[in-house]
Amino acid sequence: MIELKTPISEEEIRKLKCGDVVSLSGIIVTARDAGHKLMIEEKPEFLREYLKEGVIYHCGPVVKNEDGKWSFVSAGPTTSIREEPYQADVIKEYTVRGIIGKGGMGPKTLQACKDYGACYLHAIGGAGTLIARSVKEIITVFKLEEFGTPEAFWVCRAENFPVMVTMDSHGNSIHEDIDKISKVNFDKIIESISA
Repeated sequence: MIELKTPISEEEIRKLKCGDVVSLSGIIVTARDAGHKLMIEEKPEFLREYLKEGVIYHCGPVVKNEDGKWSFVSAGPTTSIREEPYQADVIKEYTVRGIIGKGGMGPKTLQACKDYGACYLHAIGGAGTLIARSVKEIITVFKLEEFGTPEAFWVCRAENFPVMVTMDSHGNSIHEDIDKISKVNFDKIIESISA
């Protein structure tokens, strides 16, 4: 297992390859649809210090607030492809080094990973309560009242967050490979049924 801590240098990211298992520690910022749209349309300054050589997590956490202190109850990944229209520009604009989510992303994001030194880190879907244990502290939250809990920017400190590199900075994508293999097998099945 490769241990990474934010901020992550471009050199560290370029050493990673698809299939590498990573234990991630440091600052992570959650962002979903409304957040990505805001990052491109308004380019808020308040996020830059957290995202520079940092990590975005596609997550709409379940949170609780006890005695004025926030914590995650569940923090599973959400489907990343919805952010495809924005992600490449976000990577470039904020010097983001890692994107955590599930399901992978498309060719525009893959190209941005290659061009700017970033990677896609796949988290385990359905393991939200387990992943929440890796989040040790909520540092701050932005846009909570405007966006609501799932869409707000939760800035958190994680320790040993388990992820796997599935899109690297060398233009490789496990998701793309699986799609190609699945299509070949699907075509064979359809052909055998039609025969």
